[in-house]
This record gives sequence, C-alpha cells and structure tokens, in this order.
Amino acid sequence: MFTGLVEGIGEITAIAREAEGLRLSLTAPFNLTEVKPGDSIAVSGPCLTVVELTARTFTVEVSPETVRRTSLAAKRVGDRVNIERALRVGDRLGGHIVSGHIDCVGQLVKKMVRPQHLQCVIRLTDNWSRYVIEKGSIALDGVSLTVNSCTGDEFSVNIIPFTARHTTLIEVRPGDRLNVETDIIGKYVEKLLSPQRQSSEGTVTHELLARHGFL
Repeated sequence: MFTGLVEGIGEITAIAREAEGLRLSLTAPFNLTEVKPGDSIAVSGPCLTVVELTARTFTVEVSPETVRRTSLAAKRVGDRVNIERALRVGDRLGGHIVSGHIDCVGQLVKKMVRPQHLQCVIRLTDNWSRYVIEKGSIALDGVSLTVNSCTGDEFSVNIIPFTARHTTLIEVRPGDRLNVETDIIGKYVEKLLSPQRQSSEGTVTHELLARHGFL
C-alpha cells in the first residue's frame, strides 16, 4: 500500500528480459540499508518486489501481467522513475490510498505551463474513464493527484511546482504514456452494485416481505 507521495527519483541502471517478464536494477533516493529483499517499492506506479540489493542499487522483478499493463517495457537504461516505499502502519496518509496495481496506460494529450502550475490532459482507453470523477483522486506514474476536470475519455490534472520538481512529471511530453491507477473505492462499489451480483433473493419484493412476516 502506498500514498502516491513520491519519495524521490531513481534511475534505471540495468534491464534484463526474462521470458515475458523483466528485471530492473535502479538507484534509490534513500539509504538502501533500510531496504531488504521482499520489500515492496513502487516504481513509477507499479508495486514491485525487491529481489536483490547492492550498496547503491536495488533489483525488482516485473511480471508478464505488469509488463502488459504498464509502460515499464518501454523503459531504457538511464531513464528516471518515481520511487516510493510501501506505507508503514502509523505513517500519515498524505496523498490517497494507492495499491500500486496499475489499471491502464494513459496518453498525455496536452501539457500547458500556467503561472503557478502545469496543467496536463490525459486520455484513457477501454472505458477506464468511468472511474474518474471531478475532484477525485488518481495516480499518474505513482504520483497522487486530484482530477481537475473530466470530459469523455479525457481528464485534466494540475501539478504544482513542488510536485513537478520532485517527480518525473516535469519531463513528460505530449504523446508520452503514463501509468494510471484509478481510485480503488470506485471499482469495489461498481463490483458490488453490478447487476450480475443481484439475485432475486437480494431484491426487495412484495413476496419477500410477505415471506418474512413484514406484510
């Protein structure tokens, strides 16, 4: 579990392709003596497991599903990525609840420089926009942001200077692909309310009330 408050920027130092997956080695913006194999670290959004450590780098494995769902397959040695360690019990939840399980890859359509912020417009595919609401939360490349507006399959976010300076979002350009994680609560609500889960026993009818003595 993460908050979307990126701790800093790391750099990919090595990439190894294994079957349909990947192994990535990266530098970290924090002291690696605090990290151990098995720990979870979000790398530009996806939650990945640390499998190896050296004095200055950590290595994670990327499953075929994560390769398919995210932009990690397109990364190259030297690319910069957003890094966040897993939330600890008792930490402040300053962003929003982020699982590190990426829903889809969105495309940056516009990036506009405003006096006090950057405004970015992102386009989603495969109807993922149904989980995006105005003033709701969303994670882009692991960064917790507030949805400014949404229309059709596009939505916009404002990025303040501090966030721009401390994440890779200042570097993205129109056409770039971003890892998108929508708000997890909306997905659970949709599942619980979906018609296929509503049996006749779950519907309040005149017959049901009579059978249980309410009529």
